[in-house]
Amino acid sequence: MEPLDLFIFLMLLCLQWTAAPATKNIDWTYTGLVGQSEWSQYFPDCSGDSQSPVDVVTTQTKYDPSLIPLTPLGYSQHGNAPFTLYNNGHTVVIELPEWMGLRGLPWFFTAVQMHLHWGSGGPSHGGSEHTINGLSADAELHVVHYNSELYPNMSTAMTQRDGLAVLGILIVTGEETNVAFNNILNYLSRIRHADQKVPIPAFDIQSLLPTDLGRYYRYNGSLTTPPCYQSVIWTVFNDRVQISKAQLLKLETLLYSSKAEDEYRILLQDNYRATQPLNHRVIFTSFSAESGKELSSGEVTAIVIGVMCGCVGVAVIIRFIVKTIRSTSSWDVLPSNRPAPMPRMSRPEKANEKKQDMALNSTSEAEKKEEPSPPPQTEP
Repeated sequence: MEPLDLFIFLMLLCLQWTAAPATKNIDWTYTGLVGQSEWSQYFPDCSGDSQSPVDVVTTQTKYDPSLIPLTPLGYSQHGNAPFTLYNNGHTVVIELPEWMGLRGLPWFFTAVQMHLHWGSGGPSHGGSEHTINGLSADAELHVVHYNSELYPNMSTAMTQRDGLAVLGILIVTGEETNVAFNNILNYLSRIRHADQKVPIPAFDIQSLLPTDLGRYYRYNGSLTTPPCYQSVIWTVFNDRVQISKAQLLKLETLLYSSKAEDEYRILLQDNYRATQPLNHRVIFTSFSAESGKELSSGEVTAIVIGVMCGCVGVAVIIRFIVKTIRSTSSWDVLPSNRPAPMPRMSRPEKANEKKQDMALNSTSEAEKKEEPSPPPQTEP
């Protein structure tokens, strides 16, 4: 090999060796110099046409009757070994044991880890990655699995089109405390800085999920963080999970994206990616619009009150109509069949008429007296 060719070969080898680690270990963030808008410059897959998260427009989804309820396996069989809680500088991660898995998909998927995404403004200010009809939730939980039927491990599977399956659980806030989420939130103060880990007691992972696992949206997408591999079968549940406002506040204010030795502390907040174009993809739904859903107690109460108010309103209207009809004389409502009234006579006319009647009566009596009686008849 010529010296010049050897030099060029060595230079290319050196560039390749240095470029790969730089891309792999690039310190990306959600905002700043290597924020979301710059991800694709360092991670080409982030500019793909099947990226996640997405906005689920329910009127544009397609019902697929073949989508069956998902079946978590081993989620409640946590055993005695503790879980590991980890602050990786981007989110809080709970590593899951390999005996946990998921059925209800074309292949069996083994659980790997779960993590959370949240905002910074408290309730109703966003924080979830997926949105439904343009509306975001306050946070979102992702449970990540890899296709263990086709691939030997997570690292291999995450680069394949059918390698991963992620459950997306939208989280909203209310007044009641979610005891299940305290299994995570109560230990956040022990991993406040990036790269800190702590063992936590194992608990039932399924208690974090919605009760109804049969109503969900399904589409093909990607990891929502670099390297943004387009290898995820997404399942976003229709039903939300509720935590308290105090629990959300813990999530938004306790963790730092900076390390303990860093001079400046940076709160770990707003760690959610903006929704991506759907492009050619179709979002399928496991339930039809006509099937409806179970109503919550609040919705049932609202319906009952609405019906009662409607009945009262109708009763008031009917009472008013009946009262109006009764207060109106029947002679005023129906055509009059009464005979025309006789004209009234003045009192003098009545007196004259009375006198005339008396005179006529006297004349009649006199005529009766003057009539000759018939001659007496003699007997033979």
